[in-house]
Amino acid sequence: MAALVASRLRDIPDFPQPGIVFKDFTPLLADGAAFEALVSDIAQRYRGQVDVLVGIEARGFILAAAVAYELGLGMVPVRKAGKLPGETLKESYALEYGTAEIEVHTDAFEPGQRVLVLDDVLATGGTAEACAQLVERAGASVAAIEVVLELGFLDGRSRLAGHVVNAILTV
Repeated sequence: MAALVASRLRDIPDFPQPGIVFKDFTPLLADGAAFEALVSDIAQRYRGQVDVLVGIEARGFILAAAVAYELGLGMVPVRKAGKLPGETLKESYALEYGTAEIEVHTDAFEPGQRVLVLDDVLATGGTAEACAQLVERAGASVAAIEVVLELGFLDGRSRLAGHVVNAILTV
């Protein structure tokens, strides 16, 4: 699976700002067979082990929705601050190129639900760490954090101590 993912990534230099090399995985999404293989790979790893999936805005939505569908489970969006209606929990975090906030609805989870957090890239770990904190503050537990690509040189995994983390491809 790692080789398939690697073959469908492309580098976009200086995005979203100069000096950043953005790892774009939209070519993987555009390849139906590759996307199906990715979703199946993730789903088989967690079948029967999770109750609900979380997708982190924005590419995480795509992955989580597809895997949730494959597993017959629900999907909860974790969004940038100000995008969800109703009462929310908010968490701030640092990015490799700035700071941001994410939110989840206060009633998004049942107490004790086992949650799979899905995102496209693990970089500094700030987004995944903030998301895990939101899930736990909302009364659920993080069963695992799954990413398609880990930027190992940024050591984001170190911020996720105590959580099961799986990356399909690490560069």
